[in-house]
Amino acid sequence: MPWKVIDKAKARRAFVELFWTGSLSLAEACLRSGISRRSGYRWLERAEHSGWARLVDKSHRTRAAEALQRRWLPRVLAMRRKHAFAGPEQLHWQLQQRYRLGPWPSARTISRWLKTAGMSAKRQRHARPGPCLQLARRVAVSCNDVWTVDFKGWFCTADGQRVQALTVRDLASRYVLLVRHVRRNTDGVLRRIFARLFRRYGVPRAIRTDNGPPFGGEGPRGWSSLSVWWARWGIEIEHGRPACPQDNAQHEQMHQVLKQQTASPAAPSIAAQQRRFDRWRVRYNHRRPHRGLGMHPPVSMYQPGDYIPGPREWSYPTGCTLKTTDPRGRIHWRNQDRLIGRAFAKQTIALTPLSEDVDAVYLGTHLLGELHAHDPIGMRAVRIQRSPPKAGRLAASPASPPLNPRKGGSKAPSLEPSPEKKV
Repeated sequence: MPWKVIDKAKARRAFVELFWTGSLSLAEACLRSGISRRSGYRWLERAEHSGWARLVDKSHRTRAAEALQRRWLPRVLAMRRKHAFAGPEQLHWQLQQRYRLGPWPSARTISRWLKTAGMSAKRQRHARPGPCLQLARRVAVSCNDVWTVDFKGWFCTADGQRVQALTVRDLASRYVLLVRHVRRNTDGVLRRIFARLFRRYGVPRAIRTDNGPPFGGEGPRGWSSLSVWWARWGIEIEHGRPACPQDNAQHEQMHQVLKQQTASPAAPSIAAQQRRFDRWRVRYNHRRPHRGLGMHPPVSMYQPGDYIPGPREWSYPTGCTLKTTDPRGRIHWRNQDRLIGRAFAKQTIALTPLSEDVDAVYLGTHLLGELHAHDPIGMRAVRIQRSPPKAGRLAASPASPPLNPRKGGSKAPSLEPSPEKKV
């Protein structure tokens, strides 16, 4: 059966009118209305002194809550007008930093105040996600474990110039290392940019990007020439699945915040837009608390890493045949030109014999594929299948044994590929 809905104000008014007819005593009117005589006397007194308006429900808010609202509500609304993109948790943190004397309103109370004032956008609801495939990625335990790199989607300034921003972020500390407009995303330009980043912040253990150029290619391992250059620094390359930006979801969320606060609308010129990027990066790193960091700004968590002076040169064990690829990424093997990959142009690679007609191809300690004597098409590129990372530990790539740089290395790594790496 349906719920019985009663309007309390109408029920109280009906009780007062019933008693004022004079046909029933107060006890009989209370009995018919289902209330006590104490409540009857109270409602009669309110109706006689203040009219029907006093018969509605009064607020159950305590005096302490009213005092809290009178003290903090104007300050919260003023902060929200000043910081239009700050959420309840960030406003709560800013109140604690600016006003040392509490008690402060909770983040839930601030959220309710913003919703009542019409300053809170309604959150769009999405369907629940279905089953997903687990990605084998390095776990970002400390600073410089993983850098996430991507290009912000291009947009035009007010004068019609195209802006293409390169963004670099430390995954563990959420510290944004770079937001810079790049006029040309060529390999030489990006190498100079990352060389300056390595000198300033150190060399990361892994870099996570998407599969598109200039970060990814169609050759072995999905590497581009920039990825090969990163690998020579001893950096592990991680690519997401094709057409799956959710594999780098933290970086994409940062892009959304960047667009909202710097490019909606865009600046009048590229120089003005770059100044916006620089100011936003300071706010994001120094003043914006993050829930994943315990409501601390990224600058309080980030520490630069160690710098390696230049790309590494690998040494190969005896018994390997060394080849240098031409500018098109080819080598001459068994009286034929074999394509290794354009990304590996002018690189020294090693051929390790597996059988009489099959050689494994290595770039340093990275297995690229196999060359078959009776297969004139080219090299059979290796298919990468990473194992999921263990909890609390960094996941190592099965095809990437420890590096052995020419300077400082003591023992050459074994270049014998495991059976699962054969194609």
